[in-house]
Amino acid sequence: MRAARLIKMVLLLQARPSITGAELARELEVSERTVTRDAAALSEAGIPVYADRGRAGGYRLIGGYRTRLTGLGRAEAEALFLSGVPSALREMGLADAASAARLKVSAALLPELRDASHTVAQRFHLDAPGWWREPETPELLPRIADAVWDDLRITVRYRRRDAEVRRELEPYGLVLKAGVWYLAARAEGDFRVYRVDRFAAVEPVGTRFGRVEEFDLPAFWEERADQFARSILREKAVVRLTPAGVRGLPHVTDRAVAEEAVREAGEPDGQGRLTITLPVESYEVALAQLLGLGPEAEVLGPPELRALFAEAARRTAELYR
Repeated sequence: MRAARLIKMVLLLQARPSITGAELARELEVSERTVTRDAAALSEAGIPVYADRGRAGGYRLIGGYRTRLTGLGRAEAEALFLSGVPSALREMGLADAASAARLKVSAALLPELRDASHTVAQRFHLDAPGWWREPETPELLPRIADAVWDDLRITVRYRRRDAEVRRELEPYGLVLKAGVWYLAARAEGDFRVYRVDRFAAVEPVGTRFGRVEEFDLPAFWEERADQFARSILREKAVVRLTPAGVRGLPHVTDRAVAEEAVREAGEPDGQGRLTITLPVESYEVALAQLLGLGPEAEVLGPPELRALFAEAARRTAELYR
């Protein structure tokens, strides 16, 4: 335990020109007295740790000393290339590995670790997470992430709209899109996209699969994302928008779908309002999204959806009566 702390202390000193005892104590999660004892132990071991006294004092390494004892492992090296996505790291159980890797980034990677950035890019992809909200972590995400890291075949139970199906998958990569996790996997020779929160069960088969070398996760996602998003837009809403509503529509629903609906609409009416036909996932989702536009949007149909808005408006009016 102490040996690991001493190595961490050297790496912290190596990464900064000077660091105070209080800062070291906070980083190492020990007392300042322990920092003083550890600094003395490092000096006795031949590592040139120098302590400056006084208010502006601190600890530093002298003589340009640098250690080559980095101990950077593959998990840390790969996690390092995800370190700009802290929420994703936490959800996949990699936060500790990333923290350790950041301390070692100044040292050169060993040859067998130099492909870490490539292997990560082909297995995990971040696509525009939503602002102002924390993504929910699917319970089975860490298990799926382990299979993606190690190229392990898995058997899954996947919930569809009206049934639950069983599949054997080759999990190629995970994508975090607007706070929702998706799995890109190959099943029966075809690449498909699955929502991680719809997996009811995930079990490793016990065998590895050979990755298709030409597979490129970002390119695959870019190609399939629009197709996948549209596949769940099973209903349509007819909406009349003010100019402010037109401007606000891309901020409450899928931007590409909103912009296409506006392009395909006719000319505004005499009041400057534009009537569009908007694909939506369900009437309940449309209600939640379009309520964000307030009086800048009027739902004209279908009648079931207009009734939902009328009821929401009645209940809101009651609150402010």
